Amino acid sequence: MQNSAMTRNHELNVQQDLAAVLHPYTPLDKIGQTGPVVMTRGEGVYVYDDQGRRYLEGLAGLWCTSLGFSEERLVEAAARQMAALPYYQLFAGRANEPSIELSDRLIGMTRHLGMDKALFANSGSEANDQAVKVIWYYFNATGRPRKKKLIARERGYHGVTVMAASLTGLPGNHADFDLPISDRVLRTGCPSHYHYARDGESEAQFLDRTVAELEALIEREGADTIAALFAEPMQGAGGVIVPPPGYWERVQAVLRRHDILLVADEVICGFGRLGDLFGCDTYGIRPDIMTVAKALSSAYIPISATLVSGAIYQGLIEGSRRNGVFSHGVTYSGHPVAAAVANETLKLYQERDIVGHVRRVAPRFQQRLQALAAHPLVGQARGVGLVGAVELARDKQRRLPFDPASGILNHAYTAAMELGLIVRPLRDTLAVSPPLIITETQVDELFDKLGQALDRGLDAARGAGLVG
Repeated sequence: MQNSAMTRNHELNVQQDLAAVLHPYTPLDKIGQTGPVVMTRGEGVYVYDDQGRRYLEGLAGLWCTSLGFSEERLVEAAARQMAALPYYQLFAGRANEPSIELSDRLIGMTRHLGMDKALFANSGSEANDQAVKVIWYYFNATGRPRKKKLIARERGYHGVTVMAASLTGLPGNHADFDLPISDRVLRTGCPSHYHYARDGESEAQFLDRTVAELEALIEREGADTIAALFAEPMQGAGGVIVPPPGYWERVQAVLRRHDILLVADEVICGFGRLGDLFGCDTYGIRPDIMTVAKALSSAYIPISATLVSGAIYQGLIEGSRRNGVFSHGVTYSGHPVAAAVANETLKLYQERDIVGHVRRVAPRFQQRLQALAAHPLVGQARGVGLVGAVELARDKQRRLPFDPASGILNHAYTAAMELGLIVRPLRDTLAVSPPLIITETQVDELFDKLGQALDRGLDAARGAGLVG
């Protein structure tokens, strides 16, 4: 009887979903045949669908649910704040206590990286959009109005709002959206030796060329016209691209030499994912601006922040003095409920030593990940901390991907779902980025299932005559 009721509920969910929901990042021509997978509850690193099936959430939702799916303290923090002050805004010098506390916490956590003030929004895309506005305002206010161009990297991901998507370096985010919207966006290379090295080029030679191409771009465009470089410490949605040793040291030297700002997009890397509090710590980056979101609230409620250095803030003061007001802000900036949940999240990171836990579990995670490099279907396994990816290849030696029309990547992805594991398909890769609370036993479960999914993908590839 219970199964019958569950089936009826599932059928109703599917019917209503297909009638009304426009699904993001979904093949809209196929969702009508497949229907949605409807999640109804979560517990720790697991989620459950409306048919009672359990899945290990191998991507923490969307790289974000760092504390898992059933942290009562976050629920209680939201309820307390909802009862006390469910909403207030920060315009015209007003404030609320949770946003004041969160600003203080964030600046305390990032002062060693040079951050001085926090500007809140709701998503990583918005945090990057407003970083662009801050940069342009800053250079206008400080008498350098020609510095407007922005450099972003191939395979970089900075969001999907119009400006953030223009910075994003993934063709699918541009196609038919008439993006990039601005000719102020310049593109430089992705630091992936696997994808972009020339024949016979060593990693050191590839790094030399990548940095030289960045410098050549700056010299060609004119450093006096370039405002900033936007970059993730480790590129996430572009395929989990881990930069080669020395990359960030050399890139920062180029930017300093040409007086170009650095915006560190920490939306995926921040709050412990890579084994340090921030990706900037992992790679020795000292940015002028940082953007954070996702794990800021363990994704329990939308919130993001754009953190700026003292020098940038002084420029904003000058612009405000000239214009009468700093005319930027969103309705939900510093929302007290979101800020209260974020504050509790940051407390839990510290109390439970989440970064220390990541460092203790990451060696097992990376060991199991790297072992998959030997799989016949895998061209490369790569990762850092508790994030990783396996890239599928029909020819491992020549690093040749499968034709997307072959469906091999989707076959492996679907097999993982059938086995009770959620991963993220990204171009030619399957990415994993589980909740930071994952245990070693659960790490083994994750990679056992991923290995089985790859086996099923290999069987499909062999059956289609795509591999030997």
